[in-house]
Amino acid sequence: MSSRLASRSLSLARTTRPRVSSRLLSTTRAVREEASPNLGSVPPAKKPVGAFRGGIVGFLFGFSLASSLAAYHLLEEYKLASAALQASVEELQTSTQKVSAHVRRIEAVERELKALSESSATKEDISRVRAEVKKLYDGLHVEFLDLRAHVWGIQQDLHSLSKKEATTVRVV
Repeated sequence: MSSRLASRSLSLARTTRPRVSSRLLSTTRAVREEASPNLGSVPPAKKPVGAFRGGIVGFLFGFSLASSLAAYHLLEEYKLASAALQASVEELQTSTQKVSAHVRRIEAVERELKALSESSATKEDISRVRAEVKKLYDGLHVEFLDLRAHVWGIQQDLHSLSKKEATTVRVV
């Protein structure tokens, strides 16, 4: 179709071109060249696009369009996966910090427990102290009984003296 239009425009350009006649009023060369109108050059005839070449161009255009859409979707999926991975890494980091804080607390409690176990008394120490306290208590009880016996003796002496001297009471 385009070749028909090109050939028709070429034939019209040939027929409508004014002819320069040799009988002009002026015979100078500059005037003659000026008198001929310049209508432009004839465009070259386009080759018709064949089915094979058009098919290849269409295939390449479709393939490039599909490839670019696939690359765009792949890039979007990559961004989503990257964001999800970043979120999971941040969550892992916070949980790791929590676990390390718990471990530090456990280590502090273990240190305190070790210090307490080193400073606390053992069963043998307690049994020794208990035996000493029992001895002290028994000693105090014996001393208390001795004191009581002594006081009772003093009371008996005082009572016996008061009966003997009951007849004479002096008040000073």
